[in-house]
Amino acid sequence: MVSPAGLSLLGRLRRRGSTPPAQDSPAGLPELDDARAELVLSKLQLLITRKLDGLLQGDYLGLLPGPGTEAGESREYRPGDDVRRMDWPVTARTQTPHVRQTVADRELETWLAVDLSASLDFGTARCLKRDLAIAAAAAVAHLTVRGGNRIGAVVGTGGSRLRLPARPGRKEANGLLRQIARTPVRPGRDDLGALVDMLNRPPRRRGMAVVISDFLAPVESWARPLRKLAVRHDVLAVEVVDPRELSLPDVGVIAFVEPETGLAHEVQTADPKLRERYAAAAGAQRSAIAGAIRGAGAAHLRLRTDSDWLLDIVRFVAAQRHARTRGTTR
Repeated sequence: MVSPAGLSLLGRLRRRGSTPPAQDSPAGLPELDDARAELVLSKLQLLITRKLDGLLQGDYLGLLPGPGTEAGESREYRPGDDVRRMDWPVTARTQTPHVRQTVADRELETWLAVDLSASLDFGTARCLKRDLAIAAAAAVAHLTVRGGNRIGAVVGTGGSRLRLPARPGRKEANGLLRQIARTPVRPGRDDLGALVDMLNRPPRRRGMAVVISDFLAPVESWARPLRKLAVRHDVLAVEVVDPRELSLPDVGVIAFVEPETGLAHEVQTADPKLRERYAAAAGAQRSAIAGAIRGAGAAHLRLRTDSDWLLDIVRFVAAQRHARTRGTTR
């Protein structure tokens, strides 16, 4: 198992922070200052590069290995190859089906859409969902910013959105991650559809787009912008989940507080029928989210606060590589 020390450190520093809480931060949660953010992000970078960096050696492949856009040599068709890449002139000359290989692009522009709505300041396992979202952003940044690649981000929280321009280099990527980690959480839910749509404007050359969220907003509000984004870019949707969002434990009466509205509810978890209805509703919600992501043609990575997030990313990258060798990209 891969050590979750980076997230544990992030959670401890956030809870033990000596800086006064931001005025608009719900529940008085302290934000990370520069020194602590630098320590946390350095720890995350060390964990990520140790465990994941070796997966990306070879044909310049990233988290979403794709065929590239530059024309290369032709080879004979194999079952599973994309028929849209058929090389018809060579096929006509040789009387044998051939496909045109492509060369991976040497420069990649990656954009992150990071949803930091108040619902992400929740966690009942190893860390908060917010901490896991920041760790996912760090993993994408450290694994894609190389060889002149650029990375930028749009961050949304409580209806406020910030655009961070795409720049090359690890120093710039670390600065971007510090700004994401220091973003104050504001009450209310951000419009995830509008946040995703910020990656569609202005139009950019084909690249990679990563949407990090718990996707608890209504599916119809973000499904169409996600489909539009996937038309031009390789899209990865990172869904952040806490186990208590999927099922309730039998622990008697629990007082729940809605982080986005502040409304409180008392729930009797000893009722087995209530727990069954809750699990069924949560399952239907997650199925709808997965269906919308799949319908948009995006890759789907689910990270849980009670599991090893680095190992989950390793498995995801390995599955993407295996799919590509079989002639598919998803």
